[in-house]
Amino acid sequence: MMLSLIVCHDQNRVIGYENKMPWHLPNDLKRVKALTTGNTIVMGRKTYESLGKALPNRRNVVLTRDASFQPVDADVIHNLEDIAALEGHVFIFGGQNLYEQTIDMVDDMYVTVIEQKFPGDAFFPEYTFEDFKVQSIESGELDDRNLIPHHFMHLVRKNND
Repeated sequence: MMLSLIVCHDQNRVIGYENKMPWHLPNDLKRVKALTTGNTIVMGRKTYESLGKALPNRRNVVLTRDASFQPVDADVIHNLEDIAALEGHVFIFGGQNLYEQTIDMVDDMYVTVIEQKFPGDAFFPEYTFEDFKVQSIESGELDDRNLIPHHFMHLVRKNND
């Protein structure tokens, strides 16, 4: 199994505000779709509820301690160890608690950095380039639908060479 993490954060590592993304960036949504389609995404219950439904064309897995939580369009797991039993390419999809619990486990990270600061109440954990090397970095294209400067990074854990 390949374990990746996918996230979009601002300059202060904000990832959410009041259980929503504080920005609208179609380029990032398109990248998420391209990377995760046909694979598995693992998210916490609040992230799943903020989406409103499972994302199509990929396996959606919700990690929750709530034994009664039974979404009709996603699988449920109840502890971190269950992630290791998932097959194929698995993406950690958020939110803050799940990122904090898994950042030290992932093989690589797909990070979209918003080059601005937004108000937020959910944050991505700190990470350093001592742990990860930059595999690629690419500036996001700006247009009439993508108005916020941003760039895409693919970071690979250094001890996975």
